[in-house]
Formats: sequence, C-alpha cells, structure tokens
Amino acid sequence: MQTKQTDHVHGVPYSVPSERSRWPSLGLALAMHLGLLFFLWVGVQWQSTEPVAVEAEVWDLKVQTAAPAPPPATEPEPQPAPPPTPAVEEPAPPPPPPPVAAPEPKVDLREAEIALERKKAKLKEEKEKAAEEARKKQEQQDREDAKREQDKQKQKEKEKADKLEKEKADKLEKAKQAKEKELAQEKAEAQAQKDKEQKEQAEKKAAAEKAAKAKKAAEQKAADKARADEMSRITGAVGAGTTGTAAKSTAPRMDSGYVAAITAKIKSNIAYSGSTDVPGAPRAVYKIEQLPTGEIISVRKIKSSGLPAYDSAVENAIAKSSPLPKKKDGTVVREVEAVFDMKDLPK
Repeated sequence: MQTKQTDHVHGVPYSVPSERSRWPSLGLALAMHLGLLFFLWVGVQWQSTEPVAVEAEVWDLKVQTAAPAPPPATEPEPQPAPPPTPAVEEPAPPPPPPPVAAPEPKVDLREAEIALERKKAKLKEEKEKAAEEARKKQEQQDREDAKREQDKQKQKEKEKADKLEKEKADKLEKAKQAKEKELAQEKAEAQAQKDKEQKEQAEKKAAAEKAAKAKKAAEQKAADKARADEMSRITGAVGAGTTGTAAKSTAPRMDSGYVAAITAKIKSNIAYSGSTDVPGAPRAVYKIEQLPTGEIISVRKIKSSGLPAYDSAVENAIAKSSPLPKKKDGTVVREVEAVFDMKDLPK
C-alpha cells in the first residue's frame, strides 16, 4: 500500500515506500519444507520404520527477509545389514502419498496498519521537527536581518548627525572668519583714522610751530628794529647834546592809570625778605622799555633805593611781569618810568 503526501517543509511530494512482496519468502519456505519432508520420507522408507511426525513453523510476515534455512536433519547412523534371508516374494509397496502443501500463512493486516501508522507518525514527527528547525532558523535569520537593518539605520543616523555637526562647525568657522575679518577691517579703519588724526595733529603742530617761529621771528625782527631805532634815537640825542642843541620832547603825556597798572603788577611779583622798617623812604626808580606786545626788552635803573637787596628784588619782579599790561585801546608806551617805594610793600 503506497500513500503520497506533501512535505510542508520543502514543498516536495513524497511517497511511503511499498512493502516487499511476501511471495518469494513464502515460496522459499515452502520449498524448504518440501525438501525436509522428502528427506524424512526417504529415511523412513529406507529404515522401514514408522514415519516421524513433522512440525512446521510459520514465520511472522512482518519480517522483511526470509529466515535462514534450518540445518538439515542429521541422518541416522546406518545399521548393520541383517543376515540374508531366503528370498520371499513380497508384495510391491504402496505408492507414496502426495505431498501435503503447507497451509498459507495468514497476513495480519492489523499489525501492518499499526506499522504504517507508526511510520506515518514518525514521518510526521520528523516533518514537524524539520518544520520547527526551519522556523527557528527563519526566526534567527529574521533577527539577524532586523539587526543588520537596525545597524544600517544607526549608521545612517550617525552619518546624518556627523554631517549636521560638520555643517554646524563649518558655519561657525565661517562666522568666526567673517567676524575676524570684520574686526580686522574695523581695526585697520581705526588705525587709518588714528594715523590720519595723528598726521593732521602733526601737520597742525608743525603749522603752529611754523606760525610760532614766524611770529617769534617777526617779534624778534620788530624788537631788533625797535632797538636799532632806539639806539639811533639815543645816538642822535647824544650827538645833539654835544653840539649844545637841546631836542624838544615830543613824547605824549603819560597816562597815570596805565603807569599804575604796570607798577601794581610788578609790585605783586616783588619777593623781598628783608625788613621794611628802615629810616627814610627808600625808593627805586627804573626805566622799562617794551615792545608793542608788552614784552620787556630792557630794564635800566635810574635811582637806587640805597638797599641792594631791595633793588635786586625789584629787578627780578620786573622780569617776571613780562609782558606788561596794555592801555585800554590795546597800545603800549615804549618807555615807562616806574617808581617803587618800600613803604608800599605789604607789612
């Protein structure tokens, strides 16, 4: 009995192998029994003895191969021949009975079905075991695939994060470079502005120094000219005195308030540490020559106070007071005669 089924694991149909045919085994057993009966019959006839009962065994049909043939029965040892007897005519022996065929063994269908069910159960168990192994193998494969997919996803996320981080770093670096460039430009502009201001200041300073030098040169020139004029005047006056002719004074009348302002400024600068409690009225008279700007160009003592220390203090005060005050109209008197009484000093 052959049954076709389908393997659920591999998807290939399979068939239960059919059992071997029992007829060759039955034929071989029958021939063996017939041979045994033949030898027994020959032995019985040869010994003229009663035949021995013969027993036959029936083998289980579940056995796939035939059982090995039993060893041949040992022949009885020959007996010594009896003494010859007078020939007596005996009747002919009856013909041997026909051989009796051994009964055909019965096939146990129940045991065959049980064996088939066991085989089916074993095949089913093997198939389930194979399916279980395939399922486990598939699950392992799915886990590995999921892990590989997860690793790929993590790698992609890592690459994406690295890319974003790199872009962020590039942006920061560009911003830093732009900031540094801007600071450098501002610094350069500030330095250029500073250099420009310094240059302008230097030019202004140079111009101021130049103007000051020019002014000083002009003043010096004017002072030199004034001295020259004064010397010429003095020389002329001296010449006129020697010839006996007196020059008439053409100097304008002196402003008393202007002279008082000059005297007051000089007195404020007198630093006399001596005693002012002296008899008499010490007085020092000086003639001061000045430029149109009020700067003093010469000081000449006309009358001494009789106290050298006081005279020296007055001269120092005159030098400190340059330039001298001007008139209300901004003009000056070239020569001024100032009188300094010791009694006017603060006690």
